[in-house]
Amino acid sequence: MNLVDQIKKTIRDVADFPKPGIMFKDITPILEDQELCSAIVNGFIEKLGYKPDAIVGVESRGFLFGVLMANKLNVPFIMVRKAGKLPYKTIHCEYALEYGTAKIEMHIDALKKGWNVLIHDDLLATGGTAEAAAQLVKQQGANVSGFAFVVELEFLKGKEKLKTHSNNITCLVQY
Repeated sequence: MNLVDQIKKTIRDVADFPKPGIMFKDITPILEDQELCSAIVNGFIEKLGYKPDAIVGVESRGFLFGVLMANKLNVPFIMVRKAGKLPYKTIHCEYALEYGTAKIEMHIDALKKGWNVLIHDDLLATGGTAEAAAQLVKQQGANVSGFAFVVELEFLKGKEKLKTHSNNITCLVQY
């Protein structure tokens, strides 16, 4: 079975979460399968075709495979977290949600100017959070070299929003 089929077979659909009418794609069963986790990390690295200077993982599920990729590539892993969760001085970006706004932060000294940075999260929906992470990368003078997601919800067209930052967008499975 190929990687896409393995991932789709393992992801659990949860109806009406986090609210009625949503079919949530739950990746937590993937974490129970060490071989599949390794295959996902290797799949991302093969599709990348280059070595970034750092990987930025978006809270919280972007930490799961992001830190594994960074470790395998021997590059720094940088956390992007919800406002108020990082202990040191931060920069922030506020972005629109369906109802209201959210704010994410990164340590002010997390990236070096000119670094080529891969942004990773588990799921690409509308692209708002990943785009906000891209803004944080750019605020630090680094370059967004690409994005990597386990799952893409194609009907929400999040890729279109991210293409202003990089055309290098890897999504292992699409729904």
